[in-house]
Amino acid sequence: MIVAFIPVLASAQHADETPNIQKLTAYQDSLNEFGKHLINDTIEGERMNANASFIKTLVKALKVPHSFNFPFDSVKYFKVLNSPDNRFRFITWHMQFDDGSYRYYGTIQMNTGDRLLMYPLSDYSPFIKKPEDTVTDNKKWYGAQYYDIIPVNSDHPYYVLLGWKGNNVKTTKKVIETISFKNDLPVFGSSVFDGNSKTRKRVVFEYTRQASMLLKYDPDMQSLVFDHLTPPDKKLTGHFDQYGPDLSYDGYRYKDGHWQFIENLDMRNKPNKNDKDYIDPKKQKEVDKATGTGN
Repeated sequence: MIVAFIPVLASAQHADETPNIQKLTAYQDSLNEFGKHLINDTIEGERMNANASFIKTLVKALKVPHSFNFPFDSVKYFKVLNSPDNRFRFITWHMQFDDGSYRYYGTIQMNTGDRLLMYPLSDYSPFIKKPEDTVTDNKKWYGAQYYDIIPVNSDHPYYVLLGWKGNNVKTTKKVIETISFKNDLPVFGSSVFDGNSKTRKRVVFEYTRQASMLLKYDPDMQSLVFDHLTPPDKKLTGHFDQYGPDLSYDGYRYKDGHWQFIENLDMRNKPNKNDKDYIDPKKQKEVDKATGTGN
């Protein structure tokens, strides 16, 4: 009897969800239209207007019951990143201003079934003077577009985030971030990155906009692997618009809830040429290629 009813119940459930899918598909089409102007319009004011419409449309879409299960995979103008345990997902994107600077936007959507629970992300980057020493929340977010998430099952579980952060006309940044939840509220930053002169709450890399930087998680090594960035001359130390990869690799290796800094990782035959394909979104025709391990 139970087996006989399964197809009927599944069919009824599918029928109930069909109007939601139709609504979400329509919102997805609108997001793509606003996204085109957000990225491509040559007038800054029009990009800002498009972004405002983009935000309003996304909020309406997420209010649709069971929207968490809708992938928005045809939207080329933001990055959707689900946590491996499907507890929540990030939706992040950026806007570039005429002076070459960026602002980041996004939300954390929790997997709560037919009701919406989300934490909007407010980019507070210009006011965070010491990002590697600062714990923040979603209202004072160190903005980035995230492209990978690694769960850490320690005594105090958290997730590591890897993010791209276009900075200005001269430099680009990448970020190793953490997120945890305290009293069901998101917390960014944790003192888990040890070594390389100090313990950091997050790790920020800055380098010339003309270069690409590898930053990835290697599950075989249980390590976060990245290019070693240096200036071409020691006299240029601290001038990050001159920094670039020197063909060696460093990393953070996981141990007991923390990440230990390791110099000169042996990465022979490890990095793949595709690891550096994610670069400045302005250099890509398809914006979704801009939010991975790139610039």
